[in-house]
Amino acid sequence: MRVFLLSGALLLTACAGTHKPRAAPAQLRVVAEPPSATVQVNERFVGAARVLDKRPARLSQGLKRVTVEAPGYFPHDLMLNLPAGVTTVNIKLRPVPP
Repeated sequence: MRVFLLSGALLLTACAGTHKPRAAPAQLRVVAEPPSATVQVNERFVGAARVLDKRPARLSQGLKRVTVEAPGYFPHDLMLNLPAGVTTVNIKLRPVPP
């Protein structure tokens, strides 16, 4: 009986060491002209630039495709490798000529 309890205790302590801590989130702040621009990350809407300027989007770390677009302006795509913490993107969209 003692051998069984001892082996069970060793098994529990071995499993306790395999827990992986969560990676710190990345945050994307977008300052855009025009402020009405919308932002997508990996083809998923994350918010309006005027909102993301004040309250950055929380995302997982890693490589992301970011699209910033607004009516009457050319869209802009960029690839960002987002680390933990806040990454700020400043962008001025080019208007579509009349």
